[in-house]
Amino acid sequence: MIKELLGHAHIGVTAGVYAHVRLRLQRQAIDTLGDALSPTGNDPDAPSTAAAIR
Repeated sequence: MIKELLGHAHIGVTAGVYAHVRLRLQRQAIDTLGDALSPTGNDPDAPSTAAAIR
């Protein structure tokens, strides 16, 4: 198991240590996708895709 490879006595320690990394990467992926889908111009009539993603 991963916990043994990392030297953790309990899986909860492993999850607690690395859960924040996963959440940070998910947030970065969502932000990147939002940036890619956002209109590039300043069109006030363009729908806000960032609001739908977040």
